[in-house]
Amino acid sequence: MADGFGCRGSALVLPPVEAAGWFRQHEYIEKLNMQAIINATADQDEFVKEAIYSHGKVPTLIHELLAVEVWKQKVFPILCQLQDFNPKGTFPIYIVIHHEATIINLLETILYHKDVCDSADEAVLDLADYCHRKLTLLAARNDDPENQEQNKSSPASLQELQKQNQQLEFDISLKALSILRYITDHIDSLPLSVQTRLLNTHNIPCVLVHLLEYCPWSRYSPNGELQKYTDGKWHTVPVEDRLKITKVDGQVWIALYNLILKPDCQQRYDFNNFNKNQLLKLQSFLTEVIIDQIPNLVELQRFLGHLAMTDPPPAKKDLILEQVPDIRDRIIRENSHKWKALAKHQVKTVFNPSEQDLREQAQRLTETYNLDVMENLIPDRPKCGFCGAEATKRCSRCQVERYCRRECQVKHWSKHKKACDLLAVAQNKTE
Repeated sequence: MADGFGCRGSALVLPPVEAAGWFRQHEYIEKLNMQAIINATADQDEFVKEAIYSHGKVPTLIHELLAVEVWKQKVFPILCQLQDFNPKGTFPIYIVIHHEATIINLLETILYHKDVCDSADEAVLDLADYCHRKLTLLAARNDDPENQEQNKSSPASLQELQKQNQQLEFDISLKALSILRYITDHIDSLPLSVQTRLLNTHNIPCVLVHLLEYCPWSRYSPNGELQKYTDGKWHTVPVEDRLKITKVDGQVWIALYNLILKPDCQQRYDFNNFNKNQLLKLQSFLTEVIIDQIPNLVELQRFLGHLAMTDPPPAKKDLILEQVPDIRDRIIRENSHKWKALAKHQVKTVFNPSEQDLREQAQRLTETYNLDVMENLIPDRPKCGFCGAEATKRCSRCQVERYCRRECQVKHWSKHKKACDLLAVAQNKTE
């Protein structure tokens, strides 16, 4: 894995040569991500996980994840505000935005394994802080991420990018929730500072209680139907399945179970009046239906009943020297007061590609996203690019866009033509 946006603080400045190398690195990580998902889903030999573990690359992935997070927070908003920036194509910017989602998806797939989680070493502290930031954003988001207001002064293409970024943030936050659960699964073998940060610095148990209360992955549609967010989409839940917990619900409950009932965590958590009252809110959620689906929660129910009647002993405080995360702080410190200069530099060297650059990127895109592989990763049937109905036909020229019938393809051609031209040229070069 080559150095990219985040392997060094100064790498946020991308001369053209380094930029090309970073985009190649993204393609490699995307391929690893897709292969890791296929292996895990099909219960095959997870050689991607083994390669990342044996080469000690988990800290590198975490470093890259945090660097792109900083870029999105500090540089991307400036790009959207530059008055003279109206790029011919926004695909390069979208790749950087999507890079965070690619890395966290890969981490979610491999951190399920204890040996991989342990190999993160001190970087797991930064990952724990990252998860806390994403969960805090998720807990504060009570509206639909698709309806967020955009910067109206930006060009339409950049406004669309901001909307896509907000949609990705929602998915990324849910992935961070899964990673947090895996950290709590293996917390006994991780540095002691991880427990301290999760339990006392960030008070993650109370954050998780808040998430269960407001459940941002669940909503009601305008016509009163219950919808839940699963597999990257909002799905209407049939009446008979309304009490069925989703994967996201399960991750919250398991993380709470680990943080409250594991002996070391129980000794170090401060059950003061506020924390105690917050945790006792869980009693109303622990119905027979929930416990039937996650039987281990009966132990949590029993503990909460005991907590309501007594006060636990004071938290154990025997940590004198504590490790602190420094990756994100170092990136911000080394680039402080440079964000606008970085944005202007990247506009000139990276994010204003020529037609030739766009063709080359489209060619690499077709090589990275093998269509047969991608279809194995998509749980739903392909949808028509015009009307959204189930699609059975491909555009014969680019072989990417799907349609249900010829009439839809004709009506959609004005919007599809530019992308089709780029993809067709790229495919001709690879043949």
